[in-house]
Amino acid sequence: MSVIGFDVGNENCVIGVAKQRGIDVILNDESNRETPAVVSFGDKQRFIGAAGAASATMNPKSTISQVKRLIGRKYREPAVQKDLKLLPFATSEGQDGGILINLHYMDEKQSFTPVQIMAMLFAHLKQIAEKNLETDVSDCVIGIPSYFTDLQRRAYLYAAEIAGLKPLRLMHDCTATALGYGIYKTDFSAGGPTNVVFVDVGHCDTQVVVASFEPGHMKILSHAFDSDLGGRDFDEVLFRHFAANFKEQYNIDVYSNARASIRLRAACEKLKKVLSANPEAPLNIECLMDEKDVKGFIKREDFEKLSSDLLEKISIPCHKALLDSGLTAERIHTLELVGSGSRIPAMGRILNSVFRKEPGRTINASECVARGCALQCAMLSPIFRVREYEIQDSFPFSIGFASDEGPVCTLSNGVLFPKGHSFPSMKVLTLQRSNSFHLEAFYTNQNELPPGVSDKISKSTIGPFQVPHSEKAKVKVKIQLNLHGVVTVESAWLIKDQSSHSTSENNIDTHAENMEGDATRKSKAVKRQDIPVSESVDGGMTLMELSQAQEKECQLAEQDIKVERTKDKKNTLEAYVYETRNKLLNTYRSFATDSEREGISCNLQQTEEWLYEDGDDESEQVYAEKLEDLKKMVDPVEHRYKEEEARAQATRHLLNTIVEHRMAAGSLPASEKEAVINECHKAEQWLRDKSHQQETLPKSADPVLWSTEIKRKTEAFEAMCKHVMRHKSLPQKTEDGSGSNPRNKREDGMDVD
Repeated sequence: MSVIGFDVGNENCVIGVAKQRGIDVILNDESNRETPAVVSFGDKQRFIGAAGAASATMNPKSTISQVKRLIGRKYREPAVQKDLKLLPFATSEGQDGGILINLHYMDEKQSFTPVQIMAMLFAHLKQIAEKNLETDVSDCVIGIPSYFTDLQRRAYLYAAEIAGLKPLRLMHDCTATALGYGIYKTDFSAGGPTNVVFVDVGHCDTQVVVASFEPGHMKILSHAFDSDLGGRDFDEVLFRHFAANFKEQYNIDVYSNARASIRLRAACEKLKKVLSANPEAPLNIECLMDEKDVKGFIKREDFEKLSSDLLEKISIPCHKALLDSGLTAERIHTLELVGSGSRIPAMGRILNSVFRKEPGRTINASECVARGCALQCAMLSPIFRVREYEIQDSFPFSIGFASDEGPVCTLSNGVLFPKGHSFPSMKVLTLQRSNSFHLEAFYTNQNELPPGVSDKISKSTIGPFQVPHSEKAKVKVKIQLNLHGVVTVESAWLIKDQSSHSTSENNIDTHAENMEGDATRKSKAVKRQDIPVSESVDGGMTLMELSQAQEKECQLAEQDIKVERTKDKKNTLEAYVYETRNKLLNTYRSFATDSEREGISCNLQQTEEWLYEDGDDESEQVYAEKLEDLKKMVDPVEHRYKEEEARAQATRHLLNTIVEHRMAAGSLPASEKEAVINECHKAEQWLRDKSHQQETLPKSADPVLWSTEIKRKTEAFEAMCKHVMRHKSLPQKTEDGSGSNPRNKREDGMDVD
């Protein structure tokens, strides 16, 4: 059983694993700790991860990246439209208002949802983990941004299920980072909480969390974020700068060429990293567009001026997180800066001005989320013993419920789970109803959400149920904000209280366990009847859609395996052609007749030409048949070559055996000695005669003496000699004919063991 943590970033993914000695990061097939979050569709197979990233430049319109920005989003959201303009692949609006990614694959037009693309990425990461750990992988914890909506969280769960994973928890990125930081730290003060701020500047977003640490306990005080401010925005600043320069200097428009845009963005990202450690940096790209080589140069101070608006935005979520936590900058003990986009020196100065502390970089900026997720998975898994450590996370949005008759709780705006509420959490509503009714979940404060996101979550139907005489009965509804941060109507039941009438309308009971205990004690007076609950998630997948997506993923995976097998068979055939040609000129030369050499050489040449022309794209079976035909011609020659060495080895073994038995015969009585010596002589004479016959033949002829024949002769010779020598080893008979040793006889005639 595995214990895995996944950090699926917008640009790269990291896999953490819990082992007996601690948390480690799994290397991919290229021995890298990070795997690109890219899925590319070739003509007949998919390329995922590093292989997908390598295909991006050559095949931009069929290469899907930054899917994290699209999953669980609506096509018409302004932020989505802004992102889609920067991405080279084609998209359209789905029937449910979601996003469809359109591309050409397997000679036909196909459409995939972001959930399906994310599932492909999860399946690839699962495969990497299984190959590395040599065991099945299912249980995992997945890191997600704190600003993910209910639909985005569900979309991650759908994708994980399609990929064959079982998420034990969806964990906020900064909460995972804080867990990895706090559980190993031993110098927290016992006199009071230690407050630490974590600022995570990722590829596409910025998240800030204020965490309070005490020995054995961690509490998240506040979450804040900017979902549209990350490292890629700083790359875009450099991209626009150099695109304008090249337009003026070289008269080329990179915006008009998808491949040129991808290459320039990649170069700008590398340039940004160079500027993090150097005051200036050059940019050189060969044959960027229209067969023109381009050169550029920029200083760090110029880059910071171009990025000044972005740098100022960093402070906004920082101030918000501090305000929501109820703390002042003086009460913050430590500031930690992480994330792939956090390496710009100017960020440190801005954070220092907000928190009045120099930001620390004691945590691995790229791996902290995956490590924290793996640690949480170990804590939730039964196979690891992790020391007691309490995690109290807070939910970043306010969630309310309304029924057909209006809000269903007494808090303002119908808020059931207020912002900052700890989760997982469960509440039980007590309502007065006479027939079926609806409950609608929604976000009560649009300002808490990322811009343009819908406030709708889900709609549940409670019923049908029967109440006599159309009277209103007490209905209890259990609502859960679970470990993933997903809100669901868990169950509902009808209470028939025969001793007293129900309480007032829209009462809320937040202690389900106590309520159920009371119901058990009053079982004589209270009767409980379960009510069916059906849930419809706004933009969610149905069971049928989920099943179809799983089936589609299986088909795609089988096609990938089939193509890989075909490639392997083609490579095997190609390698056999070159290897056999080389052996025919060297090791096999004297073992083949002139006609055999000519026939094999001709077939090898024809096969090579076929491989690079008509046979470049054939089925696995065709390559296998070609290989089999070649082997039929080459096998007799190869067999003669191998037989010569095997025959020499068998001959040596027989001669050694003859020598050993001749020496052993010296200790035998005369009759047995003569018998063994005769057998040795016969075997030696047989070998001499056969070897002489073999030596008269050329190496290219089939042998008259086979190694197997020599081995059989050796076995028969050994058996005969052992039979003769066995008689000598039998004990001599005593005078009484018993054959036993008289010293083993006691005076009373009883044998002694």
